[in-house]
Amino acid sequence: MTTTTGPVRSTTLVKSSAPHLRSPRRRTSGRPRRSVLLTVLTGVVLVYSLLPLVWLLISATKSQQGLARSFGLWFDSDFDLWHNIAQTFTYQDGVFGRWLLNTLLYVVVGAGGATFLAVLGGYALAKFAFPGKRAVFAVVIGAVAVPGTALAVPTFLMFSKMGLTDTPWAVIIPSLISPFGLYLMWVFATEAIPTELMEAARIDGASELRIFFQVALPLLAPGTVTVLLFTTVATWNNYFLPLIMLKDPDWYPLTLGLDSWNKQAQTAGGEAIPHLVLTGSLLTIVPLIAAFLLLQKYWQSGLSAGSVKE
Repeated sequence: MTTTTGPVRSTTLVKSSAPHLRSPRRRTSGRPRRSVLLTVLTGVVLVYSLLPLVWLLISATKSQQGLARSFGLWFDSDFDLWHNIAQTFTYQDGVFGRWLLNTLLYVVVGAGGATFLAVLGGYALAKFAFPGKRAVFAVVIGAVAVPGTALAVPTFLMFSKMGLTDTPWAVIIPSLISPFGLYLMWVFATEAIPTELMEAARIDGASELRIFFQVALPLLAPGTVTVLLFTTVATWNNYFLPLIMLKDPDWYPLTLGLDSWNKQAQTAGGEAIPHLVLTGSLLTIVPLIAAFLLLQKYWQSGLSAGSVKE
């Protein structure tokens, strides 16, 4: 009896004292988990974003009479898109084409110059040490926080004393300064350009100018395109600065020109042309959409730069 019960008791104690092991969890597949709430919210945001664009596209296909007799989110019986486009470019002796060329001038010189200066400044601040660097950083951050409308009146007074108002320079020169673009290129250049690569180029005898154009600039392409898109959209949609700087309609950008068309119905003897305003607005956003579609492969490739530490 003793020899049989002893081992049985010890076995029972061992079993009772052993920790309870949980069953292994099922391995989850690599697919992301689907969220019904997130899908619904994304759909609502998508509809909210695309609905004005769809309304604008549909309204641009209608005549002035068709805008009044048809539903806003559906086409009229008469499809007048091509006629509206032709009338937009010929109305008032083709001033819309002049406004388009003015906007392109402001974008190419202003936004292009702002991007180039942001790339130069961001590269220098990221890869060179000099006294007062922290002060420069504080100034850049402060400039990003200041809205552009707060500087519009001082800028107008300064340009008025220099005699530059009512000229293209009154729009181009302020557009050359982009604090956000400078800060973005500063952060991007810090992670995108290895310091060892620059040191190797210096050992090989390359000058600083050659290092920038042949080594650093290709690596900064995604950030450069991103800043270019931001500055292009800001300059293309700029309204308040040209409003206070320009009086001559021949120098109006598209935003100010279309606004003058929209307001001429409120003046005595003015003609209401809502169909041309809508068609001109549609033509105004086409270059921006084309720019995003053509350049998205460059700036998307740099969104994750510096996110993985080797």
